Amino acid sequence: MTEQEVFNAIAEIVADRTDCSVEDVKSESTFRDLGIDSLDTVEVLMELEDKLGISIELDKKIETVGDLVSFILSKEN
Repeated sequence: MTEQEVFNAIAEIVADRTDCSVEDVKSESTFRDLGIDSLDTVEVLMELEDKLGISIELDKKIETVGDLVSFILSKEN
């Protein structure tokens, strides 16, 4: 799985859950700025697990989309 594939999956899920478009989701965007609260984060992670076919267990604070992409890619190896 590439960095771009993970980013695109996150951007699509965030755009579906909020009023923003996929193009508005940037690597440096914080989930708070995108309108994603802590409950939404759990639901986004569950959707990502289904979409990517992986298990995501957050063991650190993730604030930006880029942080989440990096976290997922680091756990994949």
